[in-house]
Amino acid sequence: MADQETGAGIDASPPKRSRAGRNLPAAIIVGALLSGMLVGTLLFAPRFWVLILAVATPLATHEITRRLREIGYDVPFIPLALGGQAMLWLSLPFGARGVLGAFGATVVIAMMWRLVDQGLQHTPVNYLRDMSATVLIAVWVPLCMSFAALLVFRDDGPGRVLCLLFPVVFSDIGGYGVGVLFGKHPMAPAISPKKSWEGFAGSMVLGVAAAVFAVTVFLGRPWWVGLPLGLLLVITGVFGDLIESQVKRDLGIKDMGRLLPGHGGIMDRLDALLPSAVVTWIVLTVLP
Repeated sequence: MADQETGAGIDASPPKRSRAGRNLPAAIIVGALLSGMLVGTLLFAPRFWVLILAVATPLATHEITRRLREIGYDVPFIPLALGGQAMLWLSLPFGARGVLGAFGATVVIAMMWRLVDQGLQHTPVNYLRDMSATVLIAVWVPLCMSFAALLVFRDDGPGRVLCLLFPVVFSDIGGYGVGVLFGKHPMAPAISPKKSWEGFAGSMVLGVAAAVFAVTVFLGRPWWVGLPLGLLLVITGVFGDLIESQVKRDLGIKDMGRLLPGHGGIMDRLDALLPSAVVTWIVLTVLP
């Protein structure tokens, strides 16, 4: 057994973690503070939702680009960061057209930036690999984040955002709780060993229930709209988590960052929300 104390008598044992691998007290405190801030913003100053996204986007982008650079990738952060801001803020006056235009410009500028960065007189090294990673980041973070911004610009915008947040958060709670208590059958052991089919069932039950509640209370829509919304958000949320887990396995890391105690980095908290924002915008735009 490892020593529990240093020579000075100070406890040097690592913080206790839950069966799911989290520092649970820290995760609960940070989660509660973030949830309170987001709900308060949506209730009293909904347009500041875009400002929150505009702060989170470059932080998440930097986490990924920094991790990629640690293993030799050359991903241009500056055009990704500036392009991400353009996608978010152009969504305010121009909607989806502004997002699409800014995304296209971001990719084109990043392609040129990477070429010029190594010098036009020299043959770029690993250009295809690095640009593939760059486009992935542009889609994964700022483009998906822009769909979360598009949700808030309607008269019922705060309710639409809550229809994104409630199912994703409660799906995570259901999956975590049921998985810790009853999880026995691994869902994707090669990617995320702690995820279980029992946890997925818990996510499905609580996530769909939260979606039904959200669409009826926050939007005044028929309860059945919450069924496809909840179902799709649980699926995209789980796969969003698995996708980030696979990327981290490729990179050989546990967390993208350390900014949020008990959660890891910004990307470790946004992994389920990013693809779910796209699905929420589609469902609430298409369904009556």
